[in-house]
Amino acid sequence: METDNILIGAGAGLSTASGIEYGGKRFEDNFKEFIDKYDFTDMYTSGFYPFETEEEKWAYWSKHIYLNNVGMSATPLYEKLHELVKNKNYFVITTNVDDQFYKASFDENRIFRTQGSYRYFQCQKACHNKIYDNSDIIKQMIRNIDDDLKIPSDMLPKCPVCGGPMDTNLRKDDYFVEDEYWHRQKFAYADYIDSVKDESTLLLEFGVGFNTPAIIRFPFEEMTFKNNKWNLARFNKDNLELMVKLKYNYKLLSVDEINDLGMNHEFLNRYIPLSDDIELIIDKLLE
Repeated sequence: METDNILIGAGAGLSTASGIEYGGKRFEDNFKEFIDKYDFTDMYTSGFYPFETEEEKWAYWSKHIYLNNVGMSATPLYEKLHELVKNKNYFVITTNVDDQFYKASFDENRIFRTQGSYRYFQCQKACHNKIYDNSDIIKQMIRNIDDDLKIPSDMLPKCPVCGGPMDTNLRKDDYFVEDEYWHRQKFAYADYIDSVKDESTLLLEFGVGFNTPAIIRFPFEEMTFKNNKWNLARFNKDNLELMVKLKYNYKLLSVDEINDLGMNHEFLNRYIPLSDDIELIIDKLLE
């Protein structure tokens, strides 16, 4: 990588590529009793299940949080990515909530974790602007799940301010808590972009789909399109298209489709679509 400026945008596909899969064998091996009781098919859809009691909800969620964050160390892929950029002027924006960037020793002052983290609780109704590390209570919950797949009522997390129920700090409703660190990193992200706007910069976009494209995917395209000193490398097995304006409408088009329409903008020379295995490419870059 010839540039010293690296902006990383990471979505769910990066963690999936690192082995943090929400379905298949990993799910079946760790949630057999929940599958038998609730007919769950994967961890993503299970997160929307309407549990009848808080005791049941936290029995499931404690295992989910532990498996995907609290009980995990850094995966090799994230460690390799850190090795690749650690001596660069990098910044990370991610929608992932597994904290793998933190676990892999990325500088916490260079990470904007936009959608929250499994590792923290917040007041369910956001009565105050603070989040709480849940590592210890999550481990206690797991040890106390009974045969009915419930935790004891006295272990239900309560807000220390209003006394109401706590929830995981995830952006899933209007009550998501954006604490002091969240706001500091939001400004740090904006400051980083401003600091490299006139310099050669490589944007590495990993596994970003269309659940929340307005956070990383579309801004990365737009910023690179407008700045001829920037290059965008998009790592994605399935979605390498670009958002293109056709008269009054926007449409997703592949590079070939854009060329067929005769829309040969110089941006295409700075756009690098990659569908190969992320880890294999990083291994080659590290050689």
